[in-house]
Amino acid sequence: MDGQQVANLAIDEKRLWDALMEVAQYGATAKGGNNRLTLTDLDRQVRDLFAGWCDQAGMSMTVDRMGNMFARRPGRRDDLAPVMAGSHLDTQPTGGKYDGVLGVLAALELVRTLNDRGIETERPIEIVNWTNEEGSRFAPAMISSGVFAGAFTMDWAYARTDRDGHSLGEELARIGYRGDAPVGGRDIHAFFELHIEQGPILEAEEKTIGVVTDCQGQRWYELTLTGFEAHAGPTPMDRRRDALLGAARVIDLVNRIGLARAPSACATVGQIDVHPNSRNVIPGAVFLTIDFRHPDNDVLEDMCRALEHGVAEIAEAIGLERKLEQIFSFRPVHFDETCVAAVRKGAQACGYSHRDILSGAGHDAVYVAAVAPTAMVFVPCVDGVSHNETEACKPEWVTAGANVLLHAVLEMAGRVD
Repeated sequence: MDGQQVANLAIDEKRLWDALMEVAQYGATAKGGNNRLTLTDLDRQVRDLFAGWCDQAGMSMTVDRMGNMFARRPGRRDDLAPVMAGSHLDTQPTGGKYDGVLGVLAALELVRTLNDRGIETERPIEIVNWTNEEGSRFAPAMISSGVFAGAFTMDWAYARTDRDGHSLGEELARIGYRGDAPVGGRDIHAFFELHIEQGPILEAEEKTIGVVTDCQGQRWYELTLTGFEAHAGPTPMDRRRDALLGAARVIDLVNRIGLARAPSACATVGQIDVHPNSRNVIPGAVFLTIDFRHPDNDVLEDMCRALEHGVAEIAEAIGLERKLEQIFSFRPVHFDETCVAAVRKGAQACGYSHRDILSGAGHDAVYVAAVAPTAMVFVPCVDGVSHNETEACKPEWVTAGANVLLHAVLEMAGRVD
């Protein structure tokens, strides 16, 4: 394409915005967000909607055994590996309208735009909706892209259960999205994921596009502390085996581990369950989750060692039994230079302000990067807020991200003139 062709090629911003708002009606919350957990009836309804839109765009649909959806637009050389773009359609229980959904619908919009313009590509283009990216209902996060990339086995993933005891495999079948296609083994020329930043940097620096070069590593732990339940009145303070006291000290420990490795480290306890959870009973057991993140794998491992040592000391001091299990991990990821350059070139071609940026959150792109050249596009979100019902992304940011995605995909797929 010459410079004028590049400048004139843009997505239909109203059509993309309308699609985002239509999807947002499924699981809409009172505060303007979404509660559309993976493999629920609402998830099925949105999957059906997305599949219908892909069919209308002339795409063929394949669903694999993890429920990952692949919509394919043929290329002139359909035997070549496709260029893939997408993200996820599931949300947090108090999630927003844009996290994940933007990446899927922007990929659909770029196909619609190519159809409108009668533009053929050398390679096929595929849109993907990854199952259970959020990990809110079935831990860990990004489980289906993880199976796709060989990080988890499918049987292990199927056996993950939610709080009500429903397994991921059973729920896939229940909603009708336990497909027949094998998971993984697909030849991919390049993968791109458009996403809101989920942090404050782009907005604060008045940059429209984040060219994501790296993603920091993560470790997720589950910890169960077991003490002894006893009456809150007659039991002397020095004879208690209070599991909640131990949990409180672990929460403080986790916070200190993060602060000691600032500014790059993040350390969070995000979930806690107390048993028996009665106001006049000393807690006998506590379950809690721990989330560590850092862009340097050596520092991340040091954080893990500090946690293991600290938990052992805390449990011993109070007389608690402990079970600490690492359930999820990935090393920091450096994205493919050619794909990153395609994103940067797209931002420049469209005239958008941009900067290189590190992803603080995990994304399906992290696992896909292990099996295919991969890059990400970030756009700002208001005040950096995400995983919150008030999550917001301005229409002009949505449009910019989709335009950059369009140009990056077209760069790698090859326009047939």
